[in-house]
Amino acid sequence: MRKIAFTNQKGGVGKTTTTINTGAGLSKIGYKVLLIDMDPQANLTYSLKIHSRKLNRNIYHVLSGKAKVEDIIVHHNGFDILPASIDLSGAEMELVNQPAREHILREALESANLDYDFILLDCPPNLGLLTLNSFTAADELIIVLQTEYLALHGLSKLIQLIKIVQKRLNPELKMAGIVCTLFDNRKKLNREVVEHIRDYFGKKVFKTVIRDNVALAEAPSHHKTIFDYDGESHGAKDYAMLAYEIRNGAKP
Repeated sequence: MRKIAFTNQKGGVGKTTTTINTGAGLSKIGYKVLLIDMDPQANLTYSLKIHSRKLNRNIYHVLSGKAKVEDIIVHHNGFDILPASIDLSGAEMELVNQPAREHILREALESANLDYDFILLDCPPNLGLLTLNSFTAADELIIVLQTEYLALHGLSKLIQLIKIVQKRLNPELKMAGIVCTLFDNRKKLNREVVEHIRDYFGKKVFKTVIRDNVALAEAPSHHKTIFDYDGESHGAKDYAMLAYEIRNGAKP
């Protein structure tokens, strides 16, 4: 079982879109997949219309000790989800005085009887306690990076945090790679940013680049993955290729 956290402290880079559609892509090629929404904005949960099922419990209740992981799993079109809600916004304050507070999610997952090939975690757009819990629970990290100049701002801080987590909390954590999103080949800046990232990070950058695509922006409003919304779109083809790349394992 591989546990992969998708992260970037900057919002609007396509992190939730990447988590959902990578999970759907892995599911389509035969793997058992669980998505975990760790963002208090609950965009992953809402994008798939999980909120309409009138859930009484979500990942907040697991972190606060009020529910087990198995109690909140929701089945959805070929993969499973641990949903979130706005309640999660209070978790960081509530957990701050808990012993081993960075390990709460990891311990909850380890104590659960889970049978998945992949567990994908959608991290919040900050470097707080929920992100630390995700990093500590994961085996691998994937940084989702928009191909714009400002997206590079703060990346060094994220890399620094990853190194701290590897040293103090989760020595087994690996950088699975960086995926570039919202790419438009017609834009010189987009091409330059990708080139710069590849020059600096080398093989850590996935070969697959997620192209800017209207269907990807529209799919959440229809509460569908890109494969269910428009399986012939550039977005579907790109995420299918990314799923295969990730399936092949963490990069050296």
